[in-house]
Amino acid sequence: MADKWPRIVARRATRISPWMDVIEREVEFAPGAPIQSYHAVGQADYIAILAMTPDRRIPLVRQYRPAVETFTWELPAGLIDPGEEPAESCKRELLEETGLPARAVHALGVASPCTGRMSNRIHSFFVETGDAAQGPESGIDVKLITEAELGATIARGEFVSQLHLGAIALAIARGFISLPPR
Repeated sequence: MADKWPRIVARRATRISPWMDVIEREVEFAPGAPIQSYHAVGQADYIAILAMTPDRRIPLVRQYRPAVETFTWELPAGLIDPGEEPAESCKRELLEETGLPARAVHALGVASPCTGRMSNRIHSFFVETGDAAQGPESGIDVKLITEAELGATIARGEFVSQLHLGAIALAIARGFISLPPR
């Protein structure tokens, strides 16, 4: 009987916007136990891209993030469109946000962004790029930095997206980049 508990007895999703639902789950933890409600944010899966140009520079993007009410430096990233494969989304987002085409795409892994509050997944990639084919989309600034500069940016606390720090850690663990010790 232990494999049947806890169990979801009801699930409801409320659409908040085209990008987000609030999901309510009613959970029964043991036979006859009171039902408890839990809420999560539902979004499409998304991707994070640690890319490297032929001259070994890493593109970072700067954009205004209303959720934190400031501009942030991040990896190129975005939501996966319905019916789109994560690797194709990776190529599309990289080109849109940086103007850089993907030459080779390496999957780093799939993880949960926040197991307590989010119901989607993040797909992380390391991408070898070609040279810039176009400019970035409107509202995005791009800078190309070295691995050493990325390490310094992280150490100074100027790179604040925990999900993107995770993608960087996966790239280091798989030997795609190396950040010098500080």
